[in-house]
Amino acid sequence: MSLGILMLVHTALDRAEQVARHWARAGCPVVIHVDSNVAQATHDAFVTALSDLPQVLFSRRHRCEWGTWGLVAASQDAADLMLARFAGVRHVYLTSGSCLPLRPVAELIAYLEARPETDFIESATTADVPWTVGGLDHERFTLFFPFSWRRHRALFDRFVRLQRRLRLRRPMPPGVVPHMGSQWWCLTRKTLQAILHDPARARHDRYFRRVWIPDESYFQSLTRLYATQVESRSLTLSKFDFQGKPHIFYDDHLQLLRRSDCFVARKIWPHADRLYSAFLDHPETAATRQDPNPGKIDRLFAKAVSRRTRGRAGLYMQSRFPCHGWENGVTAGKYSVFQGFAELFHDFAPWLAQVTGTQVHGHLYAPERAEFADGQTVLNGALPDSAAARDANPRAFLTNLIWNTRGSWQCFQYGPRDTPDIVWHLARDPNAQISVISGAWAVPLFTSGAPFAELRAEAARLQRAEHRVLDQLRSPEAKARIRIWTMAEFIETPMEPLQLILDEIAPAAARRPAAPPEMADLAGFGQFLQTLKNQGMHPYLMGDFPVDPQPRPASGQTRRPYLVKK
Repeated sequence: MSLGILMLVHTALDRAEQVARHWARAGCPVVIHVDSNVAQATHDAFVTALSDLPQVLFSRRHRCEWGTWGLVAASQDAADLMLARFAGVRHVYLTSGSCLPLRPVAELIAYLEARPETDFIESATTADVPWTVGGLDHERFTLFFPFSWRRHRALFDRFVRLQRRLRLRRPMPPGVVPHMGSQWWCLTRKTLQAILHDPARARHDRYFRRVWIPDESYFQSLTRLYATQVESRSLTLSKFDFQGKPHIFYDDHLQLLRRSDCFVARKIWPHADRLYSAFLDHPETAATRQDPNPGKIDRLFAKAVSRRTRGRAGLYMQSRFPCHGWENGVTAGKYSVFQGFAELFHDFAPWLAQVTGTQVHGHLYAPERAEFADGQTVLNGALPDSAAARDANPRAFLTNLIWNTRGSWQCFQYGPRDTPDIVWHLARDPNAQISVISGAWAVPLFTSGAPFAELRAEAARLQRAEHRVLDQLRSPEAKARIRIWTMAEFIETPMEPLQLILDEIAPAAARRPAAPPEMADLAGFGQFLQTLKNQGMHPYLMGDFPVDPQPRPASGQTRRPYLVKK
């Protein structure tokens, strides 16, 4: 009878009965506190159900609300009863009705008997506590908290602000240094008696009664006054999420709980039949058990917190969707955007698809429709080619396209005629690789043969649109991999930038050998640009293009003279 168990119970009394019987079968006396919020009839039925166990007692009931003194008072009364009725108890272990023993009780008793003077309680000064959520670290000890945080939140917050404004400060009891930690402890009889029978207990209780969340500071602070040896950790596995709420363990956490080597875990889902059966009816007894080490599974909990708060890369969820910058990546995978290439090279999209083995679309943001690869009208995930549906939310269209095709590299064309609202989202996406040949939009005008007055107006419009695009791409806040060449720079050595782009999309070993793409015939293009200048429209985005250029054909094609129609 060296170990006594305190249980704070407020719900799932059938499971609490099951666990209490498990402790009692192992020879541990159990003192149970039932929250006064539980109906009297339910309480009486619970007491009757355990009346066949003489080592199971019930302490005086208190109203236990989160963050209030009732939890401490319940622990005090239960501990007083334990010490008074069971003289052989050397360690007292505080648990809850949702706690579940993970290892045979005999192992826990042996572990404590080997450490008879050690108090196991998480106890750290306020300066060293990183886990508090919502502020009020040191202030929870220096301000007054007469209002319930849950039931009277507005009054709670208003009174805290008033005290800060008035600079009110409560004095600490003499000798007490504020410490904080987990509510679930295992204290020696000597330390617990010293706390409960201290002549200054009334003063301590009066002070901590107005501390916020005193169950995480009362025993944690007073233990430091009397303990011979403090092991600042809890023997109970208890994990909390980013909001400070406890993680709940379900049936599929069975192997994870076993791997922790902890003696007790909370908070167990009341309907986790597999967990209760595995640990209560068929407890494992392994000779290679190690010290409790919740750190073994911290990595999994960190992943769970990350998944809950950030979600999956490129997949939006309700909690983050309205908040700019909260997304976990703009898109789910790498992709390439080409501006000016389809205008400068004949059949550029089929050539790129052949060389890289990727899916190459046309102008996904063209005014008429989204030009999916191979003329598709609906893409993966039932993504339609409707311009109206796409332009209702251009960013969501891009996000869905990359998410629905994840695992395969996507390429598409963009140009100054296309929907401009997507440019900034492309620029800020680290997954995007954007390659631009500025001024290439003039090549289709040059080869169109349309009346020159119309060409001049269209050229001015497209140049203004591309200028706005380039401004966004050159922003210092852009995170995409962006390369911009003027058309004059690009056609001097076209294969060098093409090779650079191909190396990023597909390694040399994965690419298929292919001839270079065929470049458009640019004979007379310089004169075309000069004519635009002469007509008062200055085409500056092409770079320093000579009036009579002689670019080398990319695949042996011959040049033809081009006469600009006026």
